Amino acid sequence: MAVRSKLRGAISGFGEVAARAHLPGWRTRDDVGIAVVHDPLSARRHEAIRLIKSVRVYDDLGLMLDGESPDFVDIASPPAYHAESVRAALAAGANVIVEKPLCLGVNEFDELAALAAKESRVLMCVHNWKYAPAYAVARKAIEAGRLGEIRFISIDRLRTEPAGAGGSGGQWRASAASGGGILIDHGWHVFYLMQWLLGGDAPAAISAHLEAPADGDAEHLADLRVAFSSGCVARAHLSWRAPVRRTSAVIYGEHGCLEIEGDHVSLTDRKGAVEDISVVDAADDSYHSAWFGAMAADFIRAVAAGPDSPLVRQNLTEARASLALIEAARQSAANGGLAVKIR
Repeated sequence: MAVRSKLRGAISGFGEVAARAHLPGWRTRDDVGIAVVHDPLSARRHEAIRLIKSVRVYDDLGLMLDGESPDFVDIASPPAYHAESVRAALAAGANVIVEKPLCLGVNEFDELAALAAKESRVLMCVHNWKYAPAYAVARKAIEAGRLGEIRFISIDRLRTEPAGAGGSGGQWRASAASGGGILIDHGWHVFYLMQWLLGGDAPAAISAHLEAPADGDAEHLADLRVAFSSGCVARAHLSWRAPVRRTSAVIYGEHGCLEIEGDHVSLTDRKGAVEDISVVDAADDSYHSAWFGAMAADFIRAVAAGPDSPLVRQNLTEARASLALIEAARQSAANGGLAVKIR
């Protein structure tokens, strides 16, 4: 019996997310080897050398792709570099997994998706919150019909400051030119979660109120209302100005109401009976390497199944709709919160 060789993976952009979430996630797999890293910053290349035995490092993505011919590239650079890096990796014949956002615009997305199809390569975005135990158990309850037809979703992400504030992560998040802003950093997660919890229902329109600091151009607060094709209404409040850190959600349907507060999940039926359906999360930190490990497993399955597999199609549908929602939210906010249809 032939022994399957490991897939040869490379990481492009070795910031804290790559070092603390992606690398540990890949290391849970015995069918993947990460021995190549690209980063233009010498300090990050040195960190890769410290963390990965016998790693080969590059300061130029093109040279890495030419010299290494990896089976896949994990792109974890700041958002402004995603499209260029995806384009180069696909053209070099590699499959690609990208930290959110996949890119910064719908037209750009369509170009990259078409290139992936032309090259017969898998292109996926890291939608890691789908693997958070609280949201996974919520999805199972919905699929089991315990809430009935979903009528309302509310998701709040309260933070006291952008992640990585004071470091390089905080710098790109605070700059629109780098692909920053809370819509990209947290709105992306909220938008794909809404679609996923609704079983792939398509968003139809969004209205938004956005605020940016006086000395910045990237939004730090977003209040959003999304109408879905099924008639479900969803809302979200995202803030980097909150006095406390909190992640919560409410989902209700005709039969029951599900509430998520951090890792705690409760389900209340029409008679008022409350059931704790929480699942204990693995010990982790804010980088959620266990969640990325589960995402990586789906990516490897997708590579084996091919670029037209259901895993890839669902992921790209969620990603495109998330981009369309971000673009429409900014248009809505610029027009006083007027609802904008999703294209």
